[in-house]
Amino acid sequence: MNLAERLRSVQLRAPVFDGARLVRWRDELVACAPSPVRHWLLRRDRRLLVAISGATRAELSLASGDDRQRLGPLELNGKGELPPLIGVDRGPERQRTVVSLPADFVLRRTVTLPSQVRENLPQVMRYEIDRLSPFSADQVYFAYTPHGAGRSDRLTVELAICRRDKVQPWLDRLRELGRPVDQLTWDGAWPRANLLAPEDRPSRRVTLFTLPRAAGLLTLVLLIAAMGSPVWQREQILERIAQDLRAARAEAIEVDDVRQSLERAREGSFAVLRQKVEQPRISELVRELSEQLPDDTWIQSLEVRDGEVQIRGESARATALIEVLESAPGFDGVGFRSPVTQVAQTGKERFHIAFRYDPPSTQ
Repeated sequence: MNLAERLRSVQLRAPVFDGARLVRWRDELVACAPSPVRHWLLRRDRRLLVAISGATRAELSLASGDDRQRLGPLELNGKGELPPLIGVDRGPERQRTVVSLPADFVLRRTVTLPSQVRENLPQVMRYEIDRLSPFSADQVYFAYTPHGAGRSDRLTVELAICRRDKVQPWLDRLRELGRPVDQLTWDGAWPRANLLAPEDRPSRRVTLFTLPRAAGLLTLVLLIAAMGSPVWQREQILERIAQDLRAARAEAIEVDDVRQSLERAREGSFAVLRQKVEQPRISELVRELSEQLPDDTWIQSLEVRDGEVQIRGESARATALIEVLESAPGFDGVGFRSPVTQVAQTGKERFHIAFRYDPPSTQ
């Protein structure tokens, strides 16, 4: 649906438009207007600012665009009406009331959620608020803003929480004075931050079209239409560039996986060669054992594993073999792996000895 069709559908449906959505749409239109027109429109946006400065005191000011006009203090427990709103040429039903809290009234934290919750983020945040804070959802006012929209796996959300019991008296006080609060923000908040849930905000019926506004809106629409084509083309170019970047990133990941596989294969082959070089030759080991062991000793099995040599056999004096092997060059860590047992048929002793062997030439 193009912009003209959207405007026609708004005219046909109703003369009343959702207030929050109208504010966002208005800001987008105003940002595209020339500087004099933008300044004039911003000055027409008058709002009552209530800056809470203590537990029972607040400062009132009238904001028009970026200008601020101080009106005086307001006591939470005081009586009477608000100070006169100087220079206000609209009824209160057409003016927003904004309450600004001190920064220490608000607890802020950053949380990370799965990207799948993006579509249902309001429900997820309300459901998870008791896990993300020491309070339940009905004990706090909270606001959030997502970050990191370019990531596909995780969603970073900045969360702000304020206890209801700290601000509810002020909201009730302003409602009694005929100024229900439209926006509850704080010092250092992100743009358009509002701790009030949509159901806690006053419903305001704002007439969208009058003859002067229709003329001004038509001018803005024509301006946007003139600017829309380059913007759309830029978006298309950026989308193509993003697609090329995603393809290049996927190819780079695939190449990196192949490189890592080759690196693991190379390291595995080097490990085999290194183990083969470090492991003593069996022929040298057998020859050395034959020279060192006495003639009344014979070996039944010889096993080499992870640099350790294990021999099993029988000897007339198995306990003496430890000293014989320890004194021989190249033998280290000689010891019995199991107790020596007596062989009844031969009268010899059965042994199981383990040691490490490094040929003298490689030491």
